[in-house]
Amino acid sequence: MALNIGIVGLPNVGKSTLFNALTRAQNAKAENFPFCTIEPNTAVVPVPDPRLAVLAGMVHPQNVVNATVEFVDIAGLVRGASKGEGLGNKFLANVRDANAILEVVRCFDDPDVVHVEGSVDPTRDVAIIEGELLLADLEALEGRLSRISKLAKVDPKARPECEIVEALRAHLESGAPVRTFPRHDDDLLADTLREGRFLTDKKVIYVANVDEAGISGGNAHEAALRALAEASGSDCVRICAAVEQDMAGLSDAERAEFLSSYGIAESGLDAIVRTGYHTLGLASFLTAGPKEVRAWTFRRGWKAPKCAGVIHGDFERGFIRARVVRYEDFVEHGGELKCRELGLVREEGKDYEMQDGDMVEFLFNV
Repeated sequence: MALNIGIVGLPNVGKSTLFNALTRAQNAKAENFPFCTIEPNTAVVPVPDPRLAVLAGMVHPQNVVNATVEFVDIAGLVRGASKGEGLGNKFLANVRDANAILEVVRCFDDPDVVHVEGSVDPTRDVAIIEGELLLADLEALEGRLSRISKLAKVDPKARPECEIVEALRAHLESGAPVRTFPRHDDDLLADTLREGRFLTDKKVIYVANVDEAGISGGNAHEAALRALAEASGSDCVRICAAVEQDMAGLSDAERAEFLSSYGIAESGLDAIVRTGYHTLGLASFLTAGPKEVRAWTFRRGWKAPKCAGVIHGDFERGFIRARVVRYEDFVEHGGELKCRELGLVREEGKDYEMQDGDMVEFLFNV
């Protein structure tokens, strides 16, 4: 499973600059004027994982495959986008399949960089964006309610679903996002939420885009955004998109030296991927052999058979057991052979809950 992150924000807050920096490409237009992004920009990039290089140095595979993350950068939203202001909200359809939304918020003052609202105010900007996301969800839900209510008049079996959709509409009309709608063990509700792909049901990661002066210690704007994020139970990442873009063409060694000069330990990509994995409860198990060393993404709490299905459906259907060794043990003892001698290779069954960094071989029969 690949991590998919949609990038949203007001126009001219650094979304496209950040997209270019994260993907180490110049695919998105980044100019000092609103709406320089028209068509959505999409890129798939490898998830940084230093463990893979260590394993490759030990087993010398033909190929090394990182887990991946897909970023989708869409046109900026403005106040009234749901009513057609700016470029409207038509591009939001491109992030409905995202696992999480990266909300880029301007957290720096610069009179030479135009702000569509005329001033820098992270709290106000977040309210505008999230209000437009909510209105887009409400618009989509109204269409569904129109269809299901007509059906409910002639088919009593459709009435329970109609009631759920009506309750969800009332929840949105109160100004509350879908993610705060009361959850209960109801298949109809689960189906409604899954099929709706509601924007306000997704996890949000706030990105405080600061200037160079705020890159190591932040500023008052970032503090306001971080407080808002904490109040909503969301994660917040501080990034200077301009500095990140300056690193796009550097080697790994040059990038590390560049980051050190600013007093920061990780790149924006590292910080966002790490935060995205935390926000969504994701982790990686590893496979290593002469053909390939690879990281596979799974959700924390998944059992061994479901994780086997990440590799191939036949692995899950015919699951017998998983042969597991901790990455740390594998590296410390120089490989699988010594780990076997020390009894560190375990045979795990269907109830085993996979852990981050597990090195695994699945045994299956179909």
